[in-house]
Amino acid sequence: MKKNKPTIHEIARLLNIDSSTVSRALNNSNLVTQKTKDKVLKKAKEIGYQRNLLASNLRKSKSNTIGVIVPRISRHFFSSTIAGIEEASYAQGYNVIICQSMEKLEREIKIVNNLISNRVDGILVSVSMETTEDTHLKQFDLSNIPLVFFDRALSEMPNSKVLIDSIKASYDVTQHLIDQGCRKIVHIGGPATLDIYKDRFKGYKQALQENNLPFEENRVYTSALNEQEGRRIIKTLIDLGIEFDGIFSANDLAAIGAIKYLKSVGIKVPQDVAVAGFSNEPISEAIEPSLTTVDQSGYEIGRIACNLLLDRISRTDNESAIAKSVTLSPTLIIRESSKRKK
Repeated sequence: MKKNKPTIHEIARLLNIDSSTVSRALNNSNLVTQKTKDKVLKKAKEIGYQRNLLASNLRKSKSNTIGVIVPRISRHFFSSTIAGIEEASYAQGYNVIICQSMEKLEREIKIVNNLISNRVDGILVSVSMETTEDTHLKQFDLSNIPLVFFDRALSEMPNSKVLIDSIKASYDVTQHLIDQGCRKIVHIGGPATLDIYKDRFKGYKQALQENNLPFEENRVYTSALNEQEGRRIIKTLIDLGIEFDGIFSANDLAAIGAIKYLKSVGIKVPQDVAVAGFSNEPISEAIEPSLTTVDQSGYEIGRIACNLLLDRISRTDNESAIAKSVTLSPTLIIRESSKRKK
């Protein structure tokens, strides 16, 4: 038979004292002498008693837990942000519940409801590609649970957010391709409903305009930004006879799919077509040729976002309700997939 966990009542029986005294001793109450506290703690350790922190925290209306919603844990960027979040939360005594939406709005809504039911003290969110409305996320504010966005945010919600400067990053990538001699650059973007992909498109278009290069709508595609989509889009361009000598993808996976398809039909990278991605996935350095990309400082984004959230949780004054927006500078990493000029 499974042995029951030790309780405060068992400690009280063994020490021949009241359960209320044991409870006060375990909570370091001033109503209990240090001698009694020492006896209780010693006996608790002997019998393997562990405090029910959940019950204790619920009595205080505090769980010391924050929720994190990411699109996919498998993406290097999001695993990096989680590392930053966990480091910051651990330093302040908070636990983390990590959930992934798998880029589905329906799943994101269910996660929101579960986190509210579990009484998290705060929430960090990077929304899914399908998220176009904020009704479910507003439930956190209605439940007095602070929310901070990171990486992917909803502009209509006034909450704090930590982002990378996607416009500048995309401008820098496109400008680099132009500097390498590209004049007909394809942009593989994400859903235009999300600000992050709108900004990456803006940076791309701005670089073309400032270099007096024509903007051609038939060289711009929105997609789910996976490897299969990268292959499909490049195949479509070739089948339609649309000329291009450069590709800027809003993430690395679609860029890698593009490179693989180009190589399969005998088009050389970067000699015939220069390619650049975004997000600095580990595979981007391992493929042949290695992929030019943008590092998003995932760890720093996670750490800063978590500290913003914990600061909001700990404050009770009106200043704590003021939203803060933090934008980090991108880092362009130039590799072999775009080096056409030595």
